[in-house]
Amino acid sequence: MTFAEKVIRFNENLHYTGPTLPEGIRIMNPFREFEQTKIISEAFYRKYYSDANPRHLIMGINPGRFGAGLTGVPFTDPKRLVSECHIPYQGKVTHEPSSVFVYEMINAYGGPEQFYGKFYINSLCPLGFTSADEKGREKNYNYYDNPALAAAVSDFITENVRTQIGLGVKTDVVFCFGTGKNESYLRKLNDKYHFFDKVIALEHPRFIMQYKARTKQIYINKYLEAFASVG
Repeated sequence: MTFAEKVIRFNENLHYTGPTLPEGIRIMNPFREFEQTKIISEAFYRKYYSDANPRHLIMGINPGRFGAGLTGVPFTDPKRLVSECHIPYQGKVTHEPSSVFVYEMINAYGGPEQFYGKFYINSLCPLGFTSADEKGREKNYNYYDNPALAAAVSDFITENVRTQIGLGVKTDVVFCFGTGKNESYLRKLNDKYHFFDKVIALEHPRFIMQYKARTKQIYINKYLEAFASVG
């Protein structure tokens, strides 16, 4: 079975069955909520992962509403899906700053084919979360934003890290998007279960675009240097 088919099966089987989430927090499973997401993500993985070669794993936080929440592909919003991956998309065309940074970095690396031939991006929690503001509008929510939520999804996260390793990723190094709470969670998890030999944390793309956009080339270079360390 190719890497692509393993990822597709993993996504198809994603389903949260753990403890009840804290009040006001909704789990987001784009693979079950939108038929188009399933079709798009399958096209993406079959385009870039139709081989049995191992990759290094990059772990984000959890999917957001305007990127993977629509396309099923981490850090790939509809705009980048069409313009960079040349995969058709019909529907709401959203813009996710994290996706902008990631694809600028990918192009600096050598392009999607070269990058995805070496790396597989997902998240510590492969399903996303939303909450509603005082006007009832949905907004993204991170698994670590609420201690009760983090506790509820702890077993789900652990099991899905284990499952993703089984897809065919290398375990000498794992890359973490986020140098704060996401890194802390992953390091504690790794200290307990010894999933990976080494964790390399990089500033999260969203943080870079929100606070360091003027110096983003410094961070692109930092990413490239880190990825070059594993060949």
